[in-house]
Amino acid sequence: MGLSAGASPARPRRPWGPWWPWVKRLLTAAFFLLVAFFVFRYARRVDWHAVWDAITDTPPRVLVLAVLLSAATHTIYSCLDLLGRHYTGHRLPRRKVMQVTFISYAFNLNLGAAVGAIAFRIRMYSRLGLDSGTIARVISLSIVSNWVGYLVLAGLSFSLAPLELPPTWKLGSEGLRWLGGFLLLAAAAYVGLCVGARQRSYTVRGHELVLPPARLVAAQLAIGCAHWLAMAAIVWTLLRGALPYPTVLNVLLIAAVAGVITHLPAGLGVLEAVFLALLSHRVPEPQLLAVLLSYRALYYIFPMLLALGLYLFVEAQARPAR
Repeated sequence: MGLSAGASPARPRRPWGPWWPWVKRLLTAAFFLLVAFFVFRYARRVDWHAVWDAITDTPPRVLVLAVLLSAATHTIYSCLDLLGRHYTGHRLPRRKVMQVTFISYAFNLNLGAAVGAIAFRIRMYSRLGLDSGTIARVISLSIVSNWVGYLVLAGLSFSLAPLELPPTWKLGSEGLRWLGGFLLLAAAAYVGLCVGARQRSYTVRGHELVLPPARLVAAQLAIGCAHWLAMAAIVWTLLRGALPYPTVLNVLLIAAVAGVITHLPAGLGVLEAVFLALLSHRVPEPQLLAVLLSYRALYYIFPMLLALGLYLFVEAQARPAR
């Protein structure tokens, strides 16, 4: 599904008055401060010497495999915009498309979707000559592809191999099965709409929504699922077999949704909190924290540093061209 250019959407009305945006900013700031307080309080009681020892004890072959998996995961995600290339029919070179996707995704992971998934794509694709309608369709298709893959994978994982949640959680394992079934129904609804609908385009708020064909939907599902499976493989590799892969996948999928709900950049603290809450009784806390910190370094921080260098190089090339 993608967006094409149309009439400019009307400015959204503010039902709560002109003061509402300021209230939202204050509430968001208060939430971030509260999270930071709890993270700081928790960090004070962590045995960081034991965590550091666990990190340095990681065998080199495990780190090399985790690096390769991280590179593979970013490469898989970069293929999503190739689907957008096929979908919209634009003729940018595949190398350029994957370059844009890698840079935007690396910043998306660390700074949030508004900066990475949207702002960087708009700027770079505009520099490469794409119009706003085509860019909107590429972005929307990429986001939908990733999360439809999530719906399928999480639906199957929660339904067939639900995690045993702590007794303090209101949602038990049976509730996780029901959630998995609901996610599968949502994914099936999307696939059914794209495959079976006679009307292929809809106009929503001045933008045209165009349904992708069946072959493109199959590619969306394949790449979206592969992306999430590869992410979980990085954590599982760093755990060195301490937990079954389906367990790690389940926890990662739960943490991903928790990170989206909280709107924290990079899910900072959320990923760690979910893993510790669900797995600290099965893996020693220092070892689990060492794995999560290594995962952040290999999948979040190092790729962003590479993306930053690549982006500065692209900008330096663009100036003489202009």
